[in-house]
Amino acid sequence: MGWVSSSHGDPRQESTGNDAGFELPRVAPHQRIYAIGDIHGRHDLLVKLLRQIERDASARTDGREVKLVFLGDYIDRGDESAKVLELLLALSQDRPQDVSFLEGNHEAAMIEFLADPVRGRAWLDHGGRQTLASYGIRPPDVAAKDAHLLQVRDDFKEALGGHLKFFERLQLMETSGAVLFVHAGLNPAVQHPKSDREALLWGHPACMTANPLPGRRIVHGHFEMSAPLSLPGRICIDTGAYHSGQLTSVRLDDQEGFLTTAD
Repeated sequence: MGWVSSSHGDPRQESTGNDAGFELPRVAPHQRIYAIGDIHGRHDLLVKLLRQIERDASARTDGREVKLVFLGDYIDRGDESAKVLELLLALSQDRPQDVSFLEGNHEAAMIEFLADPVRGRAWLDHGGRQTLASYGIRPPDVAAKDAHLLQVRDDFKEALGGHLKFFERLQLMETSGAVLFVHAGLNPAVQHPKSDREALLWGHPACMTANPLPGRRIVHGHFEMSAPLSLPGRICIDTGAYHSGQLTSVRLDDQEGFLTTAD
């Protein structure tokens, strides 16, 4: 396990925004936000990262309110989606005012499968089989008949049990000060970005610039990178946890810092 933060003063990891000659958009002055990138079934990394966040937050004594914002894609691809959801559901129940959970495209695909497993069968090919297996459900093969898919859906819904409540509470966006937290991005041309669900879940080309929404900063995951990306108007923290062993969080207050786990 390793972690990357501000302790060594590395300007790549800790920034006030002054290097560019202007102040970066910041979170609300009373808050310290830890945003967590795409987990994808890596319960082991999630536990490590939460411990790092706890240590990092405890070392800061300015009285700011600490809040965790999870950016979505909790399930699929990794082998422990059920354990991830169990932990996140416990967090949502124990500290509801201190955590916020966004919906990712993988959660959306799973919900579509639950609603109609025939039309939503594509979820199985994008990590859904690993999620089913984590709940003790034998995944259907590629040529499974419609009737079998319906049975798998029914078995999965029963196995989910109380975890279904977690998906009912997912949000599309979180805001603190001048910082917007989304899963994948937004469409800057839309007056009310929250109304463009597709852009929030899948991203938008106009959001992939250094400063897509002047006066605001966007924090997102979804677009896998080998290391977190920090730009004046955008931060991406999807570091491919399910295969890289690196799950990343960004801490935002008057500055920014990154915490990253490793296998």
